Amino acid sequence: MRLLFLGDMVGKSGREAVYDQLPGLIEDLKTDFVVVNGENAAGGFGITEEIFKRTLAAGADVVTTGNHVWDQREALSFAAREDQFLRPLNFPPGTPGKGANIFEARNGARIMVMNIMGRVFIHPELDDPFACIEPQLDGVELGKTVDAVFIDFHAEATSEKLCFTHFVDGRVSAVVGTHTHVPTADYHILDGGTAYISDAGMCGDYNSSLGMDFEEPLNRFVTKISKGRFEPANGPATLSGVGIDIDDSTGLATAIMPLRIGPRLDNAMPWQD
Repeated sequence: MRLLFLGDMVGKSGREAVYDQLPGLIEDLKTDFVVVNGENAAGGFGITEEIFKRTLAAGADVVTTGNHVWDQREALSFAAREDQFLRPLNFPPGTPGKGANIFEARNGARIMVMNIMGRVFIHPELDDPFACIEPQLDGVELGKTVDAVFIDFHAEATSEKLCFTHFVDGRVSAVVGTHTHVPTADYHILDGGTAYISDAGMCGDYNSSLGMDFEEPLNRFVTKISKGRFEPANGPATLSGVGIDIDDSTGLATAIMPLRIGPRLDNAMPWQD
């Protein structure tokens, strides 16, 4: 099974690039399942229902989020009725929406997708991700009860991301880090068969400060005084993410490969000889 993940869409530039290019990627790469992180899609902060639905229409099977999930207040309403929209699992009980769900891939496989947030150097501080994963995996057996388990781990600290992945190694197919908007080069498969990358990067303008126009972030570094809000950079976007091969019989990963399409970064395409 081929799973494609695209990192955080940032602003109009990032989301329009996903709308334009994802349908062709699905066809050309023959992907079975697509996950897209959309938490920065609306002006760099949160996601609207319209953006969510357009991302699904482009071919995403699931849209994950992170610490900015509620920045657009309408998300509190549509999260409760949209099964393909995930907010971090470790929000307190009673929070609208779901943090995990099981979906059917194009090849008929059953895929559990989870969205979990770290706690180190990130706000808000949610429930312990290590504790919250255990009841979720209770009774889940790769290759039997489900065909794959994919986790978007939205966190700041790379140490937390990697330690979490070792904690679930062999019990899930892949853990992909999001939030820092910078694609890392440490994609690999752990000893137990779980694919990992510290951060998949963003879908956005890389001539920026993590997808935001340079002016205000630079001002705050230099003067320590805010002059206004951050605004997304609107130059040409680069799509960043990963492609993951998952064994149909075991549910474990057999390969993880980077995807980068666009200006500024060296391009890379999964499943290409």
